[in-house]
Amino acid sequence: MSIKSYQDLDVWQRGMDLAVCIYHLTAAFPAEERFGIVSQMRRSANSIPANIAEGWARQQLKEYMYFIRVAQGSLRELETHLILSQRCGLADSALVNPLLEEITILSKQFRALLISLSKK
Repeated sequence: MSIKSYQDLDVWQRGMDLAVCIYHLTAAFPAEERFGIVSQMRRSANSIPANIAEGWARQQLKEYMYFIRVAQGSLRELETHLILSQRCGLADSALVNPLLEEITILSKQFRALLISLSKK
């Protein structure tokens, strides 16, 4: 399968799926967290696939790699927010742990993508 668009990338598709899961998870958070951790989690989750798309659109390898690194940073930011929400009792471990596992997979994919791109 040839990659014709950023939407063909598994890492983008997984990032989108993760963002949807974060929206569903945070919908159950207390209303007083709407402008706190909910906003932060949603922004970092949105940033993952958005930065992949933006980097792709730049059509320059160096810039694309930069945006992949920004997406990696957003992924780790989201991971931190998930762990915090779990520790604070805002989210149950049964809901958070599968998301943390997905973050581990995405992190490995980002690393592999950057290695592949650096060889070009």
